Amino acid sequence: MRKLIIGMTTVFVMGFWAVTGIASPEGWILNGENSTVAFGSVKKDTVGESHHFTGLAGAVKHDGAVTVDIDLSSVETWIDKRNERMIEYVFLNAPKATFTANVDMAALENLAVGDMTEMELKGTLTLGGTDIAIQTPVMVVRLAENKVMVITSEMIWISTEEAGIDEGVTKLMELAKLPGITRAFPVTFRLVFEHDM
Repeated sequence: MRKLIIGMTTVFVMGFWAVTGIASPEGWILNGENSTVAFGSVKKDTVGESHHFTGLAGAVKHDGAVTVDIDLSSVETWIDKRNERMIEYVFLNAPKATFTANVDMAALENLAVGDMTEMELKGTLTLGGTDIAIQTPVMVVRLAENKVMVITSEMIWISTEEAGIDEGVTKLMELAKLPGITRAFPVTFRLVFEHDM
């Protein structure tokens, strides 16, 4: 089983919003302000750093179709120049990465407020024309009748080669005059979905 990141997944597990049987014209909508997709990196063999994306949008339809978009220009590495270089050289100015999946919503309809359950999430993360298979356990928590939270149970690992960003990471290393940057990195996420009642 391949465990990969982004996103990021995000990169994401968004399909669990079907957690109740409540009907809503739009389905379950991602609350971007309360959601995050984070990833880590290691430079010089010993220096670990955490990064994340601030621009997330998505929804889960009533038929279980999940779509979550990650705005790649919203990457936050805590260094402005590095943000710019990642957007240009790693993401090649692509506007977004997209995660898609299909979820069995009926399996979650009986989750009561305050309850949680662990599920296996399978989907595809598309980044710059490269499709990455994502398979990871996630924890789904019913926060309220109209709100659920999905979080990673384990870190998702992505290889820069499989994600098609290996050359971009090499460029970052050269520009920053670093002896090395790891070519696999962990990703975690917290996603909150809501709908109007």
